[in-house]
Amino acid sequence: MSDVTIISVEISHGADLRLDKALARDVPEGASLSRSRISRLLADGAVFRSGQVVADQKTVARVAEVYELHIPSAQEIATGPEDIPLEIVYEDEALIVVNKPVGMVVHPAPGSPTGTLVNALLHHCADSLSGIGGEKRPGIVHRIDKDTSGLLVVAKSDAAHHGLAKQFEKHSVERRYTALCYGVPDAADPRLRGLAGVDFEAANILRINANLARHKTDRQRQAVVKNAGRHAVTRARVIQRYGTPPIVAQIECWLETGRTHQIRVHMAYVGHALVGDPVYGGRRKLAKAALSEEAIGAIQSFPRQALHAASLGFVHPVSGETLRFEAGLPAEMVSLIAKISQNTTIM
Repeated sequence: MSDVTIISVEISHGADLRLDKALARDVPEGASLSRSRISRLLADGAVFRSGQVVADQKTVARVAEVYELHIPSAQEIATGPEDIPLEIVYEDEALIVVNKPVGMVVHPAPGSPTGTLVNALLHHCADSLSGIGGEKRPGIVHRIDKDTSGLLVVAKSDAAHHGLAKQFEKHSVERRYTALCYGVPDAADPRLRGLAGVDFEAANILRINANLARHKTDRQRQAVVKNAGRHAVTRARVIQRYGTPPIVAQIECWLETGRTHQIRVHMAYVGHALVGDPVYGGRRKLAKAALSEEAIGAIQSFPRQALHAASLGFVHPVSGETLRFEAGLPAEMVSLIAKISQNTTIM
């Protein structure tokens, strides 16, 4: 039988509040129990009042009632650890920041049951994982696509997972990406000025405010939709223009929200799809006079979306310290930029 930790919770105030909501509000902060975790404890018969099991999360909580939450020790999960090299940018008892390589899936899924970041972290962190939601696993609070490289923060404890998840929910985490796109987004372009959800802020910063939802016919893709989907906002600024005249740009993008494929879909929506994007980009005809034959060939043959999660900033969920990390571009993006930079127009 696994060890059990018992946490006592007294309902502090409010009338006719659902039990799961009341417990989530009044549980000691150090317990780091989310409402979804409390709902699972209720469903598992691990919540007691006066010695009796209370399993219905819709039970009405009354002021001054005392409940006991019986929390079992973290259990091993079916996903196995794998000795996969990782580039660790930062690590402490609460969390770990990694620079994910191109080609690595974040979490096991159909088609990618092994070789994922989670498998690698289970091996690397081993006994330092204190349990996320009752299981010994790393707490994934955000993801980047398989063929996007860059920075990810992962929780090693329930407290860290809860704190980081709140910051992502409030959109207070700084996430900046470096990308290469076709064309040059510019405030002087009347086409962009007339596109729904698109405007420019000071310093020629492109702002895209367009909801995203699953594509109607291809469920693996996302699409911009009106009056539906999930709110999504991306900002981008041009760092460098390449070609004479410019036909490719290096851009910095940052997220106000974090939806699946958000940068890729938004940039394609405004007509500046990412170089190499096999889903949203397509093959582009490039003016041969703008760049060398070698440079155009390198652009057209780039095998994946040219997108890298370059910086990540957040408040440490345990210490309260403000942390910020940066990761240089992967070798293949450095090589591509080197090949196209010979005919560069400096801004």
